Amino acid sequence: MEVHRRRAKKRDGNDKLSVLPASTTGSLSSIITTSVASSEPDRGDLRDGGVGGGGDDDEHNVVATAAGGGKCAGGGGGGPGGHGREIKQEKWWETTLQISIPFFIAGIGTIGAGIILGRVEARCALDSEIALINFITSRWKVFHHVTELFILVPALLGLKGNLDMCLASRLSTQSNLGNMSSTREIIHMIVGNIALVQVQATVAAFIVSLFAMGVGAAMNGRFLFDHAMLLTASSMFTATSSCFVLDFVLVAVILLSNKFKMNPDNLATPLAASIGDVVSISLLSFIASLLFEHLDTHLWITFVVVACYFILLPFWVFLVFRNKYTRPVLTTGWVPVLSALFISGLGGLVLDKAVEVFKGFVVFQPIINGIGGNLVSVQASKISTMLHQSSIIGIIPPHAKIFEMPWKALFKGVPYAKTARILILMSIPGQVLFIFVADYIHMSESTIGAPFVLSYMLVSLIQVMLLLYIAHIIIHAMWKWKIDPDNSAIPYLTALGDLLGSSLLALAFLFLQSIGHAYGETIEEFGSAIATTMSFSPVDIDLSKNFAPKLA
Repeated sequence: MEVHRRRAKKRDGNDKLSVLPASTTGSLSSIITTSVASSEPDRGDLRDGGVGGGGDDDEHNVVATAAGGGKCAGGGGGGPGGHGREIKQEKWWETTLQISIPFFIAGIGTIGAGIILGRVEARCALDSEIALINFITSRWKVFHHVTELFILVPALLGLKGNLDMCLASRLSTQSNLGNMSSTREIIHMIVGNIALVQVQATVAAFIVSLFAMGVGAAMNGRFLFDHAMLLTASSMFTATSSCFVLDFVLVAVILLSNKFKMNPDNLATPLAASIGDVVSISLLSFIASLLFEHLDTHLWITFVVVACYFILLPFWVFLVFRNKYTRPVLTTGWVPVLSALFISGLGGLVLDKAVEVFKGFVVFQPIINGIGGNLVSVQASKISTMLHQSSIIGIIPPHAKIFEMPWKALFKGVPYAKTARILILMSIPGQVLFIFVADYIHMSESTIGAPFVLSYMLVSLIQVMLLLYIAHIIIHAMWKWKIDPDNSAIPYLTALGDLLGSSLLALAFLFLQSIGHAYGETIEEFGSAIATTMSFSPVDIDLSKNFAPKLA
């Protein structure tokens, strides 16, 4: 009888374990296995041959044992949750290749965003200094009259990163856990996540516009109701439209990655920002300019735009609430998004002030912010996936701890250090290429020299390494506090990337200005650009008479 009671108790325990959520099933055995394996010395037959030599041995050992004993783990009872299954080992060159493709595509997007902002800045400057070129400034003069739009730019770009990258991280984790095998479940996930992003984008964009209004009123000493409505309508239109478009791109990337056996953690999160920056800035410029042209006579249009989004909001909430994949995020996902908006808003203040002081600042600001956010989002997504595969939420696995030495977290010592090394090394040639291309397109010739390149590279490396180290701390702390990092980590990291990138870039421009190597267009270059646009000879531009052209 005693034997039967013990067997029955064991079966009850297994039944309780079997009904746990997919992200926790089988994790205890993995943790125990990892704990034993991590106390043993590395074996020669576990070498992975990755970047940095022996550092990858530790990662291979930890990842294999986290899966329940390497290749033998495939027969475990993990089921669709992914635990007890073999965790795919990635060679360093596979990780590098998969990350580099979306990384350089994302770089093109950030360059495009910088060029668009550079054109906006230049034409606003022309409008304030050169009264005759009205038709050039007619499309962009809204940025000159409603300067609070510059405060919206980092916040909206950060919001796009917060929402779309979280969606990419959530779906990537589900893909790596093996939960995207049923067409019905895939559709259920997609619909719920897109609806969730629309809810978050609508509410967050409205709050961002309120923040921009308040800061603008405090800085300018006045409040204009029509400008406030323009800000609100432009912010909500830009956030919801760009997120809606990008969500479908991300879903397609994740489904293709799943089909071709690639890791979506390496592909989806960088692609979330590949065209996102240029799409967001283009939409903001388009809708703000369109509304500004008819602001005096058709102010009611802004009311209609805002009302439409608030009418749609209950429909999106209904879809999210009925979806088991997104229902918890509807109530718990607001703190990181709104906190990140506040941090990004501080970055917007830096941008707003830097635009007035440093010419050409807006050309490089989207690049340093976008690339930093892209790289740290890859690391955040991969760490989160590994934690879901190897542990129960609330328990830090033995192969890592919340606070590690920076060298261990970034270069050699923890399982995620290999990816961190790759991301740091990839950022160096990538950033150099991006700034030269952006400068050449913006100035129509290469104008940057060694002081600019060295200063920019120093601040960009500081930003990337700080973000990667902060990511290690934040994600493990969230896991310990039973907060899913897929929903909460990336908003903080991308917002910090915006703030750090804008602030460090401003310091670099200040340093270059102090040593006499300031970047930017001079008055003569403005005159030359105008002359080219107007088909005049530069000689015909009289710089001493407020740039009035001699038509005789």
